[in-house]
Amino acid sequence: MNDFSGQHALVTGASSGIGAAFAEQLAALGADLVLVARSGARLEELAARLRETHGVRAAVLPADLAAPGAARRLAAELGERGREIDVLVNNAGFAMHGLFAEADQARVNEQVALNVAAPVELTGLLLPGMIERGRGTVVNVASTAAFQPLPHMAVYGATKAFVLSWTEALWAETRGTGVDVLALCPGATQTRFFEVVGTDAASVGRRQTPEQVVSAALRALAHRRPSTVSGHANAALASLPRIMPRTVMLRLSERSLRPRDAA
Repeated sequence: MNDFSGQHALVTGASSGIGAAFAEQLAALGADLVLVARSGARLEELAARLRETHGVRAAVLPADLAAPGAARRLAAELGERGREIDVLVNNAGFAMHGLFAEADQARVNEQVALNVAAPVELTGLLLPGMIERGRGTVVNVASTAAFQPLPHMAVYGATKAFVLSWTEALWAETRGTGVDVLALCPGATQTRFFEVVGTDAASVGRRQTPEQVVSAALRALAHRRPSTVSGHANAALASLPRIMPRTVMLRLSERSLRPRDAA
């Protein structure tokens, strides 16, 4: 397991779920935390618990990373506070369920901004410093949704496919620099994800806990893998698009994700 003692870790979407689990496990491994999410109150509760339980420093920076310029403002505030980030976990994101043609396009744009633009910009601002110092870690949370198109969650699946492809390319670009880069691909997880989506249709199989997902990520980092799917069952499902005809996968996905009132 990697040693994060004395390092500064920034976790986005840290107020609950996988983000909170990352903060907890990184703190247990000695990292000081910078916690980012929209909910300042939840972040303060988490920060207080991390300080008391693990004796680390934990700063709270509430921010809506879907807002234009938010990533740059966040990086500027880190600079003003003298915080050099050694570990970046781009976890913030959300999904929408339904037909693309009927979607609220403003909300669709927010989804692309948070799932794609924010991690790209934040990584672009913080990665050069890691490379210059010769050490660092970047974890981008993708999804098993990255491995096939998702009718009725079309934009979400596409954003996660982008995150997976982009992150694996970064892994190759940063080899030998001292920076570890990982795309984490969870399947269904016990978080508020499905509450935000508004349906359980996207949940396939038994849900993992956030702690299990983060543990899988830390193991993959220790082995310097470019990407990992958390859970054997999820890995098996993620491999199906490689062996099944594309049209068959699309029909199966459409049927499983179709809104129940449209079945």
